[in-house]
Amino acid sequence: MRSTRSWPAGDEMTAAAIMEAGARRVELNRSETAAAPVLSVSNLSVAFETERGRVAAVRDVSFNLYAGRTLALVGESGSGKSVTSLSIMRLLGSAGVIAAGSITLATPTGPQDLLRLREREMRGIRGRSISMIFQEPMTSLNPVLTVGHQIAEPLRSHLRLSRRQARKAAMALLDRVGIPGSARRVDSYAHEFSGGMRQRVMIAIALACRPLVMIADEPTTALDVTVQAQILELIRELQRETGMAVLFVTHNVGVVAAIADRTAVMYAGELMEVATTAQILSSPAHPYTRTLLASLPPDIDSPFDRERQRLVPISGQPVDLAALPPGCSFSPRCPWSLRACDASLIPLAQVVPGRAARCVRIGDLR
Repeated sequence: MRSTRSWPAGDEMTAAAIMEAGARRVELNRSETAAAPVLSVSNLSVAFETERGRVAAVRDVSFNLYAGRTLALVGESGSGKSVTSLSIMRLLGSAGVIAAGSITLATPTGPQDLLRLREREMRGIRGRSISMIFQEPMTSLNPVLTVGHQIAEPLRSHLRLSRRQARKAAMALLDRVGIPGSARRVDSYAHEFSGGMRQRVMIAIALACRPLVMIADEPTTALDVTVQAQILELIRELQRETGMAVLFVTHNVGVVAAIADRTAVMYAGELMEVATTAQILSSPAHPYTRTLLASLPPDIDSPFDRERQRLVPISGQPVDLAALPPGCSFSPRCPWSLRACDASLIPLAQVVPGRAARCVRIGDLR
């Protein structure tokens, strides 16, 4: 039987630390349309060829990235976050198919649709205009090349620096990302670094050519809390310094409060909600966002979490992308779903200017 109960109060769902970090960014609620986006993803749909046929991994995703701003892409594992970021880089591999949409990069010579570029042209974009910090630095770094060689590679390829100039620049980048003894460590290999140090090397590679856009795909996964905080502060500091736009991909909602101006919540390959981070954390508009926040560990020192003594897990299992329900993909797990949720596909509709949610119960929001 479908539930008709009203929405719970949003305040009790988030910890005080997250709320405070989100509130610090409330001034960023002003319209971003005054400036043109550096990167615009429009109606992006991505599928993979599998034994069960073509499976849609990303469906009709649209968002903009602005200079000096950070957009967080949040959701459970398998929601399509990494596929979206790899689509921007055109690194899906032979099994991935970009079925529809456009990815437009603003360049000094005019806008370029990355999906229309030949692979040779795309190689000139990767690492130069758009760079990426991959999820696992140990598997992303080449184990048989020194870290200095790998940092120098984009400098030599894109900026045409000499070997000596690139080595000097690599040492400067190691210093910049907080790795001491750069003159010695530039000739070290990935296995000689800790996890946090390897992630700093990845950041150095991503920043080597001062890109317009940096994609950070789960850059703090498997790092302890102290190193995680250092990595986040380093990204913020470098963003202030270079003015780059950042797409921050994560499943950790707590990290979002510390890094993102705006947040897009993904589930089953679709955007469920897009708003400022402060709005997402203080008054989530979509049931999935609410349940995602409710699944965070409670903060016993928080006035918002004082009544919540236990974790509140999201019921059910993530939807099978090869057998999607006819209506809302979150409906089978949603405690507030109605019959109308299963009737047809639900569009991403505007709640207020600058904020959108994919839900038939938007009118029930308090």
